[in-house]
Amino acid sequence: MPDISLTTLVLLCAAALVAGWIDAVVGGGGLLLLPALLLGVPHVPAPQILGTNKAVAIVGTTGAAITFVRKATAPVQVKTAVRIGLAALAGSMGGAFFAAGISSDVLRPVIMVVLVGVAAFVMLRPTFGTQKEGEKPPVGRARIVTAIVIVGGGIGFYDGLFGPGTGTFLVLALTAVLHLDLVTASATAKIVNVCTNAGALAMFAYQGSVLWQLAAVMAVFNLAGGMLGARMALSKGAEFVRGVLLVVVFSLVAKLAFDQWS
Repeated sequence: MPDISLTTLVLLCAAALVAGWIDAVVGGGGLLLLPALLLGVPHVPAPQILGTNKAVAIVGTTGAAITFVRKATAPVQVKTAVRIGLAALAGSMGGAFFAAGISSDVLRPVIMVVLVGVAAFVMLRPTFGTQKEGEKPPVGRARIVTAIVIVGGGIGFYDGLFGPGTGTFLVLALTAVLHLDLVTASATAKIVNVCTNAGALAMFAYQGSVLWQLAAVMAVFNLAGGMLGARMALSKGAEFVRGVLLVVVFSLVAKLAFDQWS
């Protein structure tokens, strides 16, 4: 456990709780959890911050995924989600390989434009991700392959290359490609996130870059937030997830803009 005050530990646990809730509903919990760790333990090297972040996040993500699978009224295609997750894991490794040669200052404006476009699309299409089961077009094999290769591999590559907003992009892409409602897309994204987080955590653990004691304490709160977020998404439905999605997208744009021009 790093040398931190009780007040700092309480604030980190509160951040883990809220981040777990956000991540379960629509993804993007890392927007809160990672900066909280950077501010809470500034003397800790960056690789240990990243490794600890993954150790905390995978617990909440797993709890949320299990809650979604057990409680969802519409069945979650676990096998398809795992296939997408494995493709995302491979993609993230490729993205990480190329990350050293690309400046984040170049990527941020591109991602901001994409996110603003996404927000406009969601606002102008109020039915996006809110259709009932009988209103959705059929999903053929080609779309499933597209989800595995493009959504899994492509967003996984982005995660390894840059990272911010990966969970949110997964929810949006799964909704668009597989015609899922936003709640089921969020559930599927959680399973994909478990796969990618497991791969990243294994690498950080191998390198000794995880503060396990701090992660264990924060993970309890992240798990509680994740399970609560999943239950709220299931009970309140797609319209609720849509509202949270827009808030997270605009928050991500604001954070990227701050990082770019501060």
